[in-house]
Amino acid sequence: MKDKIIVNGQDLLLDDLISIARKNAGIKISKESEPKITKSRNLVDKWVKDGERIYGVTTGFGALSNVTISGSDTKKLQKKILFSHAAGMGKTADEDVVRAMIALRINDFCRGNSGLRLETIEKLSQILNAGIVPVVPEQGSVGASGDLVPMAHLALVLIGEGEAFVEGQRMSGARALRKKTIKPLVLEAGEGLALINGTQFMIAHGCLALNDALNLCKHADIAASMSLETLMGTRSAFDPRIHAVRPHKGQIKAANNMFRITENSEIISSHKDCSKVQDAYSLRCSPQVHGASWDTFAYVDNVIKIEMNSSTENPLIFPESQEFLSGGNFHGQPLALACDFLSIAIAELANISERRVERLVNPQLSGLPAFLIKDGGLNSGFMIAQYVAASLVSENKVLSHPASVDSIPTSANKEDHVSMGAYAARKCRDIVANTEEVIAIELLCAAQAIDLFTNMKAGDGTLAAYEIIRTKVDYMKEDRLLSTDIAKVKQLLEGGSIVKAVEETIGKLY
Repeated sequence: MKDKIIVNGQDLLLDDLISIARKNAGIKISKESEPKITKSRNLVDKWVKDGERIYGVTTGFGALSNVTISGSDTKKLQKKILFSHAAGMGKTADEDVVRAMIALRINDFCRGNSGLRLETIEKLSQILNAGIVPVVPEQGSVGASGDLVPMAHLALVLIGEGEAFVEGQRMSGARALRKKTIKPLVLEAGEGLALINGTQFMIAHGCLALNDALNLCKHADIAASMSLETLMGTRSAFDPRIHAVRPHKGQIKAANNMFRITENSEIISSHKDCSKVQDAYSLRCSPQVHGASWDTFAYVDNVIKIEMNSSTENPLIFPESQEFLSGGNFHGQPLALACDFLSIAIAELANISERRVERLVNPQLSGLPAFLIKDGGLNSGFMIAQYVAASLVSENKVLSHPASVDSIPTSANKEDHVSMGAYAARKCRDIVANTEEVIAIELLCAAQAIDLFTNMKAGDGTLAAYEIIRTKVDYMKEDRLLSTDIAKVKQLLEGGSIVKAVEETIGKLY
């Protein structure tokens, strides 16, 4: 187990969450959170003892909130809510998503507004730190009363029910706990609802998608720079003066990146006196297009930071004033809109990248050998790589339709407006994966094109990217299995080694 990240519900960072989700870092509840948690729980116990009517603690749920639950049945209610709400379908959520869900849930609880026992939160931490990954079906949440369905599946393992993965092996929740010598928990009043009533399924997907999108945007700038050089484009469109008079932050960042990546390019210098006046939009306007995505990511990043460190249960306990308040912090609308916006911004990176791929492989547009291969006809070269990019871009267009514009009433119309944020977040990750493949194809094609300029040196950053790609994928002399090459470049992209090489050469990309 790696070092544990201390959480207090107030300042969890995206990088910390990625470490927990993907690098198996552990988690620890801060000392400052413990008295807040205990104080809230003591209030819940007092209210239950006094016969206070509290939604989800001493009442039923949703449209059944008018049904009062007797004191003797409050414990029974907690188990029943997990069973009744664990109705998810579809494929199992990825391990990094589930680990992120648990970490985010614990961080939420550390704010002391949930009314959970400290013992319950510590048990959840123990499960995460032991490497137990609950089986969470992806489908079933409408993103309104939180992510009730996926969170119920996650919480079942706490009480020795449901299923979990341990070291890649799927087993019952009871066996998973025994394997790690963890005793199952018996839930107390109000804990069932507190465990499942939050936005952590949405936010987990959103956090992972945003992290990958930020990585992807730098690669898009690198790929565009490589394509620009090999398509005999000009750097003048990246001149800082152009972007200073239309000062969108993202546009300025992208232009600055591309200006530095292509610096000292002999390829670009070789045609500075040619008759071509302007490059195609996919080259000339790449800072404007990429930059708009950069700015979208900044907006989403702000939403994510707020949501990561918020209380999203209902009811909420306020120990300072000794009150409980019923509200709607579980509603996923902020996340639904942000993830839909993020999806569109990522899809646009793929759209413009595919157009550059087309220019690279089309001899009428590039001036290079058809499909970037010698002996064309006998060899098809990168012809089908462009087909694949086009296919992925088309798929992204369908996935980019906003989920948040939809709403379907649930719970006998008690919950009459829902966010559909869970699906907005899920499909956002699909778009990221598709776009990574499109950018990987552009990087692969651009590297092939650079090899066709045998007597001229590429720009400083371009050359650094090219050299890393060539450590994994050789120049294509004749047709070979393209899917393997694309997959290798995608691995480089996901691992960040291309960006690292470029930044070591020209300085940090924004």
